[in-house]
Amino acid sequence: MRAARPLGALLTAAALAWTTTGSAEEPLTRVVLNGVPTPVYFNDGDSFRVMGGPLQGTTARLAGFNTLESFGPVHSWGSWHPYELYVMAKMATLNARRGSWHCNSDLRRDGYGRILWDCPDLGVDHIRKGLAHAMNVDDEPARQEYIAAQRLAIAEHRGMWAHGVPEFVLTSAHSADEDPSREWHYDRRVSVRYGHSESVRHHNNYLECQMVCHDESYVDPARADTAAQRLLETPALNSALAAFSTLHLGQLTSRWARTHELPTWLPEALHASVTARLTELEREGVFGPVTTQRGACFRYVAFNRRYGNARASCLDQH
Repeated sequence: MRAARPLGALLTAAALAWTTTGSAEEPLTRVVLNGVPTPVYFNDGDSFRVMGGPLQGTTARLAGFNTLESFGPVHSWGSWHPYELYVMAKMATLNARRGSWHCNSDLRRDGYGRILWDCPDLGVDHIRKGLAHAMNVDDEPARQEYIAAQRLAIAEHRGMWAHGVPEFVLTSAHSADEDPSREWHYDRRVSVRYGHSESVRHHNNYLECQMVCHDESYVDPARADTAAQRLLETPALNSALAAFSTLHLGQLTSRWARTHELPTWLPEALHASVTARLTELEREGVFGPVTTQRGACFRYVAFNRRYGNARASCLDQH
């Protein structure tokens, strides 16, 4: 078995590949966009700029998965040092640049004006190597092939899962003083088990470079799956719930056990009957104990302090 490369060597390779001095030197990758082979420049592992063809000049955000932030050492969980997970983000960029991928889009754009693309071959490759995690921005579970790839990566301790697996990856933190006019503010976290997003609402002001951490409520996944099967077997609910995947039902029971909330994808007409049945299962002890554990962390830095000469002090050495 070939020995693993030391962290310093990985970082050096990432830094050398990452550094460019102008558009003429930017490494280009061949990506087939809606059937058209196109040169693109990956600025990180899940976004790129189109460098040729009919969509030249547009920017892209890849849907369904997420790579870690590459602007600095901001992620932390398990026994990882934030700098090590920062290296994982850089390695995801290299992985994207070194392949040839296929993406499709209806050319809709996100709130930043980026075209949203679906690139399943890149998504599976990233996730299988532990360089990305499955992610939907709403509370729909991620696609099954992404969750399957993620479970294999976790079982083999690949990439970002080598030194701990949280229930949620914290992907953003927003301080209340960014916009005092808002009624509430949120930090986004993404379920490792199901790939959906949940917002943690708050009114907290964060200090620059503060590590923001959220405790997690944990439910035994085997018990949540048992509850999902019992829910599906309920005669009054069987026909209505049979249309949903096992991921949907597992997410439903796990989330309800943790928060007593129902996901938005569940039709409102089912809320009362599903809640009543889940309450019965809870009273029977089907879910087991709900415990609290330390969750993932994210270093807070306002967007305008992440790049350029005005970078925050905790980032400027990187």
